[in-house]
Amino acid sequence: MPIINVEPRTRAQESTNAIERMYITMRHLFNRGFYKPMGVSGESLRESLLTLRPEIYGSIAEEKIELKGLLYVMDRLPVGIEECTYINLTSDEGYEGSHFKAIIPKKRRRNCYRIDGQQMNIEVTRGRSEIYDILTHLTFLMIESHKIMKQVIVGDNGNTTRDWKSLETAVSKKKLTQEEKEVAITHVANILGRTFDEVTSVYADFATAGNPNRFLSIIYHLGRLAKQEVLDEEKRLVTFSPVLRERLGHHIHGDAWALRIKKHLIEKGLFERPLHIISANLHSVMNSLYGPKALASQVAKKSRMEIFADLSNDSGKKNRDLIKKHALSNGMTELKDRSGTNIDVQIFDLATCEFEKVGFCDARFRESENDTKPVLIVMDYAFGEQAYETMDELLKPFKDEQGKTHQMNVQSINVMGKAGILEGDKGDIMVPDAHVFEGTADNYPFKNRLSKKDLESDDIKVVTGSMVTVLGTSLQNKDLLDFFYNSSWQVIGLEMEGAHYQKAIQAASRVRRSIRKKVKVRYAYYASDNPLKTGHTLASGGLGLIGVKPVYVITEKILEQIIESSIKVEQQQEEEKES
Repeated sequence: MPIINVEPRTRAQESTNAIERMYITMRHLFNRGFYKPMGVSGESLRESLLTLRPEIYGSIAEEKIELKGLLYVMDRLPVGIEECTYINLTSDEGYEGSHFKAIIPKKRRRNCYRIDGQQMNIEVTRGRSEIYDILTHLTFLMIESHKIMKQVIVGDNGNTTRDWKSLETAVSKKKLTQEEKEVAITHVANILGRTFDEVTSVYADFATAGNPNRFLSIIYHLGRLAKQEVLDEEKRLVTFSPVLRERLGHHIHGDAWALRIKKHLIEKGLFERPLHIISANLHSVMNSLYGPKALASQVAKKSRMEIFADLSNDSGKKNRDLIKKHALSNGMTELKDRSGTNIDVQIFDLATCEFEKVGFCDARFRESENDTKPVLIVMDYAFGEQAYETMDELLKPFKDEQGKTHQMNVQSINVMGKAGILEGDKGDIMVPDAHVFEGTADNYPFKNRLSKKDLESDDIKVVTGSMVTVLGTSLQNKDLLDFFYNSSWQVIGLEMEGAHYQKAIQAASRVRRSIRKKVKVRYAYYASDNPLKTGHTLASGGLGLIGVKPVYVITEKILEQIIESSIKVEQQQEEEKES
């Protein structure tokens, strides 16, 4: 038999395999109901993450502590989690009616509850992607805590270094003078294997209003619990509540969310009107439609983009409130989430909008019949697999009390999201023609009604190609991203929801036939980061004003095309009547 030479595995292949192992392991641990992150049960997760070495977690595989990755993770986990030995993932189980105060992480919309000094409960209502997100961040946190522990324990009898004792003293004080703070930073820098400058540069980013020295507390408690695990065998434990395990995958939250939207449309007489679904943030559509009228005096002095940029600043709150007040009295309705999806919704009846000074709306639309004018359903961003749950439920027919089904008159589905770009920089725009699901050969090609030509402007670069829907943006590394970019998949960017949305749209339009087969779809993403460039990952910070222009360029083009299609439909109806 001929000898087959087996090529050594590339880093991209190792990374893909590590991600697959992580998700198989996480699903197994979820079904099991509990695990110890730094015990035998958590070993596979730790090894996979260390093999993967994601860009977002920086120096996770090195001895020194990762600072930017730590900040990224702590912004997405509840304040105080570093102090807890027991972390319990639950469903929505009624804690909002208790004496427990909800803790909402800075960069993630989820309710968390500190049960006592040792336990933190985290509500999971957004599906498996949220569990993957939490467990990945917890694994990183545990690995970093043991790196701290190894730097402070001397010998086998549990003695600690002078640096650790000084940190312990600093944490025990309610207030620190500038001198005491700098002394503490000096000792902490030694523990972390970082310079004084490096620690000082991130110190304030960890602070909260109630605890300006939170960074010291985080490092101390992470090291303390790791020390207990090694010396006292008090292992930290992650559990999944029986109710969460029973409910996951049943679309309980998505069903309640979608039903409320449909009932509202029926109550307001909007259900039969042309419906256009937009997944986007909850300010750009409102500002585009109502900003020019609400801020008319300012629009006369500044350009639209300058106005929108001002609205993004903290100082723009007064103007934001003015626009919202004007919108609520001129055709916009807010549906604050009550289902647990954490997805708020705005509904716009374009028959009642004044459209004064709105450049993309011409006289033909203003003069058209009200019953042909569109209704916009703008939903806030979903999270990963939650995109399938919410869109799948929203596109299902409504069943009334008599059991009769009523199909929604969905004309278009539009997704404006933010994504990591592989061919460009922050603030550029990506226009996909297909979504590829990471770790599988599943792919979803589609006809995108948005094109590169539609969105190009003088100072914004637009790229086209396929997008990869990843299992978690925080798990990608350069080797894997290089493969996506340079292989025949020709991937231009990565995000977490596209394939899930398209799966639901194709099922509703082509299999279930609950919406029209030729429903129009529009996808466009603005680049929040470039994970292939050092210093341009998500851990490097937000977009700031760089993201303002692409957001509004995409928003206004979507609105323009919706309005144009409405005019064409009315013209066709008039021609049919005449003939």
